[in-house]
Amino acid sequence: MFPETVLHTGRLILRPFTDAAIKDPQASRDDALTQRWLPLPRPYTLDDATAWCTSVARSLRESGDGIHFAVADARTGRLMDTVGLKRTDWRAQVSEVGHWISPWARGRGVAAEATRASAQRLLIGQEFQRLELLTATENTASQKAAIKAGFHREGLLRNAGSVHTGRVALVLFSPLPHDLMRTSCTSDAS
Repeated sequence: MFPETVLHTGRLILRPFTDAAIKDPQASRDDALTQRWLPLPRPYTLDDATAWCTSVARSLRESGDGIHFAVADARTGRLMDTVGLKRTDWRAQVSEVGHWISPWARGRGVAAEATRASAQRLLIGQEFQRLELLTATENTASQKAAIKAGFHREGLLRNAGSVHTGRVALVLFSPLPHDLMRTSCTSDAS
């Protein structure tokens, strides 16, 4: 399993979810744009957010599936994003990264910065061999964030994803460790 970790970038702190700030994850996940691209419960209730913050994210880490970070503004502590590793194959040293961005943090490069930090931790810090990011073909903001984070477009997976409106094609992005060497983040692993 992944150790419980806190990552620091210039502007962000990537930390475990807690019950301290449940309303921001609830508001972010119930947002129409977030709901457009992610097959989350609709509506996304305070009970859903409480379960995610207090047990689901921790259970996914403890099961070895991945690790999910609450991404907070380093100055104010407010939630801005979440980024998470999932579908981790420990034998093959491969994982998938995903994110959603809070409406009040969009357009500020937060998704790219948080995605890059988690990718650096996995590929450089833990010496994994591959990390993938999948996004719907029409989700251009997520594609731009992937490229800004140092990921490269690898191809198209037809009819590979599911959103509330049905099946969608996904674009596959992936970085290599040398793609991520330009900047770094620090971590506090426990």
